[in-house]
Amino acid sequence: MRLRDFPEEELFLQGSAACQGCPGSAALRVAFKALGRETILCVIASCTSVLQSPFPVSALNLPTLNMAFATGGATASGLSAAADRLVASGAFKEKPTILVWAGDGGTYDIGIQALSGAAERNTDFIYVCYNNEAYSNTGTQRSGATPYAAWTTNTTKGKDEWRKDIAQIMVAHGVPYVATASLAYPTDMYRKFAKAKEIKGTRYIEIQAPCPPGWKFPSSHTIKVARLAVQSGMWMLYEHEGGKTAYTAGTQRIIQGQSKLLPVEEYLQAQGRFRHLFSPEKDEMRIAEIQGRISHIFDTLQFTHKMKEHIMDIELAPPR
Repeated sequence: MRLRDFPEEELFLQGSAACQGCPGSAALRVAFKALGRETILCVIASCTSVLQSPFPVSALNLPTLNMAFATGGATASGLSAAADRLVASGAFKEKPTILVWAGDGGTYDIGIQALSGAAERNTDFIYVCYNNEAYSNTGTQRSGATPYAAWTTNTTKGKDEWRKDIAQIMVAHGVPYVATASLAYPTDMYRKFAKAKEIKGTRYIEIQAPCPPGWKFPSSHTIKVARLAVQSGMWMLYEHEGGKTAYTAGTQRIIQGQSKLLPVEEYLQAQGRFRHLFSPEKDEMRIAEIQGRISHIFDTLQFTHKMKEHIMDIELAPPR
């Protein structure tokens, strides 16, 4: 799949109330192209509620419900059950895709209870967390997704805690499909949405969404920052299904040795939210802590990859 092969129909329309360089808008555009018109969208309180715009003007050219922070899993469960009944009664020929679109605040913190309950029941829907690593729609407060040492309005010297890993928590739920995605790799993102559409049960996709005003970088640098996140290992691309994890796109290339893991400093210096790590003097300890975590993960993955290649090269001796 190439960009020029994406469907031409635009279900995310021009003229939204989004900020310049908004990652959520770009992610919605790709997701809608992959999922198509037969989709019902449930927007959880987030930046998307703002760019959805006041009725009757909206950038979302799909049936849309706007819901409270905590209700993503519960609303999707109701929508999915109602769609099943309409199919059974003949009112719907086919079941539409039920899509929940939530930020990290509505997923990592406030919405995790309803999401966990729906995942435990394996409710048939796609849940998307577009993760801008803060409560950006209310002025950039910390969330459970905010990374260690990042500035927010209530972590002015840098967050002391490491972020939760919700994607792995969803893997632990045993749902049929879990994937991570990046705006810098749109064809990878499109393929994951298209695959999720064909799977029944709970599917979870998390997109890292660099936020220009919240992360403090020029709005023209959204894709550049997203790409640096993957190339430095601060965001990993993978999909998990059938009990197996497969790394994809930029992350796969690093693990297979086709490209180098960039120093994490290149990613940190591209954003004002980490400026305090470099000025008035460099915070060597916290930068080394971040780099150490990433290096350990990739050293392990690269070692495992080489071992798999080595094992496949071994010719087994015939039994005696």
